[in-house]
Amino acid sequence: MDDTDERLIAALKHDARMALSDLAARLNLSRATVRNRMAKLQQSGEIVGFSVVTRADVQADPVRGLMMIGIEGRGAERIIRQLGQMAEVRAVHSTNGRWDVIAEIGARTLADFDAVLFRIRRLDGVAQSETNLLLSTRKAV
Repeated sequence: MDDTDERLIAALKHDARMALSDLAARLNLSRATVRNRMAKLQQSGEIVGFSVVTRADVQADPVRGLMMIGIEGRGAERIIRQLGQMAEVRAVHSTNGRWDVIAEIGARTLADFDAVLFRIRRLDGVAQSETNLLLSTRKAV
């Protein structure tokens, strides 16, 4: 699996019913390429099926946290776009002060959470970060 396959899977995790043409536009690929990659991912067993994700599924992340991100140069838009393609990133907020962006992250395990942090830190332009785990929610919107 390469980076394009990972981006395709992230987009499908976000919306598995997205039309091929919309997926192609989002990933800057042709419809035929998206269709072929999806078929190969299914044949290889990387994609084993499609399912419905409910609001309760998204809110029930056992491990949740906020990652404050400092971005060097003018890469904020690109990094926000990349964060938006990661299935574990629930929301991305621009902010003022010390940090440029705050990402809300949800994962099933600490190991999964750590893997997401590692991927984000490797993004070109991420200069620094600080992460806080969310222990409990006293009031939800």
